[in-house]
Order: sequence, then C-alpha cells, then structure tokens
Amino acid sequence: MQTVILNNGVDMPILGFGVFQIPPEQTEQAVTDALAAGYRLLDTAAAYLNEEAVGRAIKNSGIPREELFVTTKVWIQDAGEENTKRSFETSLGKLGLDHLDLYLIHQPIGDVHGSWRAMENLHREGRIRAIGVANFHPDRLVDLIVNNDVTPAVNQIETHPFFQRATDQEVMREHGVQIQSWGGFAEGRNNLFTHPVLSEIADKHGKSVAQVVLRWLSQRDIVAIPKSVRADRMAENIDVFDFELTDDQMASIAGLDTGRSLFFDHRDPAMVSRLAGLRIHD
Repeated sequence: MQTVILNNGVDMPILGFGVFQIPPEQTEQAVTDALAAGYRLLDTAAAYLNEEAVGRAIKNSGIPREELFVTTKVWIQDAGEENTKRSFETSLGKLGLDHLDLYLIHQPIGDVHGSWRAMENLHREGRIRAIGVANFHPDRLVDLIVNNDVTPAVNQIETHPFFQRATDQEVMREHGVQIQSWGGFAEGRNNLFTHPVLSEIADKHGKSVAQVVLRWLSQRDIVAIPKSVRADRMAENIDVFDFELTDDQMASIAGLDTGRSLFFDHRDPAMVSRLAGLRIHD
C-alpha cells in the first residue's frame, strides 16, 4: 500500500476504509471484509455510533496492531479541553485499543482550541500518534495553526471530482498539513458513476469509474477512505495502484470542478446552528 508521511514523520496509508453511514449492525462484517481485502487504514467517528463494531472487527481480525492505522473523531458536543479528554477515553474504550493513530476534531464548531489543547497533551503522552481536524476551511485551519503549538497532521474535507479543493490543498501544503478526502465519490451525485468524462477514462484503462476517481485522488497525494458494504466493491476500490492517469486525463477531470460543495457549507450560519444542535449522547 502506498503511504504518505505526515508532518510528524508518521506513515499513513493513502487509501483506507471509511464507515460513515454504515449501520452499527453491519459495521463489524464490513470492517472484517475490508481488512480481508487488504485495507489497513480504518476511519470512524464518535458521531457514527459504530466504534464498538469497528473495535470488534479489529480484535477478531488477528492483524497485529502495528499494521493498522485507526482514526476516530471528537464530536461538537464534546468540544473543549475536559470534554475532549473524556470523549477520547470513551472512543478508545469502545474501539478496545490502547492508542489511536489519528484523532480528529470532527467539525470546526465550538471550543476547538480547547479540544486541540487536550489533543496536544494526549499526543505528547503517546496516546495518539497524530492529531488533526476535519471540515476546516483555510482560514479556520490557519487560525488553529498560528494559535497553537502542534500543526494538524491532517485535514479531512469534502473532496471529489466536482469539488476538488485545489486552493485548500495548496494552503495545507504550505503549512505541512495532509489533505484527506471524504465523499470521494460525491455519494454518486451529478451521475458520477456514469459521467461521460470519467467513463471514457475508465474504459481506456479497463477500470471502473470508482477506480479512476480513487486513482485521481492518489495521484493528487490525497488520502481517500471509500465506503462500501460489498466485499467485491471493497476489493475493486483497493485495486488502483496498477495503472496511472495521464496528464491529459488528469486535466480532463480537473475540468469537472464546480468549486462548490454538493452537500453543505460549514460557513453557512444555518448549517452551523444545525450541526451544533446534533447530539450523539445524553
């Protein structure tokens, strides 16, 4: 598996398996199948409510812990220094692990600086190998960087052919932050899986559109975490390192960028209010 080296020297697989929107009762089998297919990066979150199932799959896999890269995230409800410490312990317990490879602030809302102080301390104690954020636009990311000691290792943001985030990626590159994609397939919106540009490229390589998108992300040095509950799709999605897109093909995909989210904008006041009101526990 190809890897990227984070700003603290930690190796992270460039392709992993995400469990967003997989129901808890299906998650253990999905992660078991993903590990069997060769995935070693697993991405979950407190807000997904399936950390325990991920943990069971890890425990039963027999794969040495050092071969795995496990990510989870702290939710808005648990923002702040003390709340984040408690949330970290809860997530670690549910996963059945003694450390995390990556811990992220899930949303740029609430007392993110307090959360970051807690995460910096956990990182110094060796309980987290790397710390980062998700859904931070460049201004919020730089604010966090200049006002704290540790620069985020990762920023996980919506990134797909229709919202390519090239400017965001350049800001991250300048500050040594690794970009990671969520929603790499745009959840099939804009007819992604049958899009003529992507389909033509896929046909030329004898690959699927999904494989072309994942290869496009990896060639941009973007970490991706595609989700599936089908073992055959998992195997297909990880089989993307035996071909390379040409410069012309990369340029054709670049032309699909709309510059806008297909889901929601974290700078929209109504969305901020809605997200802040989402509670994942009593």
